[in-house]
Amino acid sequence: MFGKLNEVKVLRDPIHEYIHIEYQVIWDCLNSPEFQRLRRIHQLGATHQVYHAAEHSRFSHSLGVYEIVRRMVNEVEGLKEALSEEEQIEVMLAGMLHDIGHGPFSHSFESVLDFNHETMGALILMGESTIHDVLVSHHPDLPKNIVDILQHKHSNPILNQVVSGQLDADRMDYLLRDAYFTGTSYGTFDLERVLRTLRLHDDKLVVKESGVHTIEDYIMARYHMYWQVYYHPVSRSFETILVRFFKRLVVLNAVDPGISKRFAMFGPFFHEGYPTLKEHFELDEAACLYAFTLARKESDEILKDLGTRLMDRRLFEYAEVESPQQIAAQRQNVIDAGLDPEYYFALDMAVQRPYSPYQEKENSLIWILNTKNEIKELSQASVLVGAIVRGENKKDEKMYFPRETAK
Repeated sequence: MFGKLNEVKVLRDPIHEYIHIEYQVIWDCLNSPEFQRLRRIHQLGATHQVYHAAEHSRFSHSLGVYEIVRRMVNEVEGLKEALSEEEQIEVMLAGMLHDIGHGPFSHSFESVLDFNHETMGALILMGESTIHDVLVSHHPDLPKNIVDILQHKHSNPILNQVVSGQLDADRMDYLLRDAYFTGTSYGTFDLERVLRTLRLHDDKLVVKESGVHTIEDYIMARYHMYWQVYYHPVSRSFETILVRFFKRLVVLNAVDPGISKRFAMFGPFFHEGYPTLKEHFELDEAACLYAFTLARKESDEILKDLGTRLMDRRLFEYAEVESPQQIAAQRQNVIDAGLDPEYYFALDMAVQRPYSPYQEKENSLIWILNTKNEIKELSQASVLVGAIVRGENKKDEKMYFPRETAK
């Protein structure tokens, strides 16, 4: 039996109005240092370089995911009755802690370190951390069971679907939250209607046939948010410079051991393997901003320039890729300007399909329950989604380079 708070804690939230916390273990996890660290990680990485109000954090998103999971447990027909109290707590905690392993600037950080935030999250939850101690103080099996949900390995497949599927609490919160803070309308959909039409049917989360149009809106919201927000070329320009800043640090460390002392906050870049829990905890975006400022004083001109570009928002120009000849010509322009193309020229391809039944496990698909009590996969029940599935993936290839090298 999990202990409850003397009174329900209520947190104000711009997306869900209120976030309700009833159990002591959830409140204790919220107040752990590892979870509080998420306040210092932007939810959208570099997107605030384009949409200036997109300053929201992984912390607020994680609480939003928790709230949607809590509501699903309590409001989705048949779900609460199918779960033990322990499973209800586990899935709410999994929603809340799903991003606990994120590094600064998210995917840019991961691409340099060959780092996976899901794996890092498991190491934090299972390792010598405050949040691990909090969890085991309430139940010795909590850390492992939460990790099993996040890794889609839990013995109860229903829990995996709630937190990680094509219609899950994570996606639903980030679409609504990101749309709100970017000031766009692309990501909005009717969350209340989604929750009203969700059902548990033969151990699958399904949507009533009457809710298909709402799910179509949700799929289209994903499509538009990816192309208008998540793949915005200015965000990608910032990330291009950021990745090259990190890579330059690694190169310099091989010839200048002092780099690892002057930029001690980037310890994970200077050794093999995953960051230690201490390194991960101490490396947030505040530390990165300080490092970019330090780089202004470095003697290495490339590191100094990249750090200055990041701090002053002197981003790379971009152009649509039209031909191999165009790529070669612009790369040569960079060389002719006396710049190293390893750091001052980049190709970037964005590819996205908002829903794909062929690339997902069965439990991750969206299922529609018709009036005959039969289920169909979404693309078989929706003409709109069927057309998306049969169509080609949208692709967008751009090249990035300093503005002064454009001709």
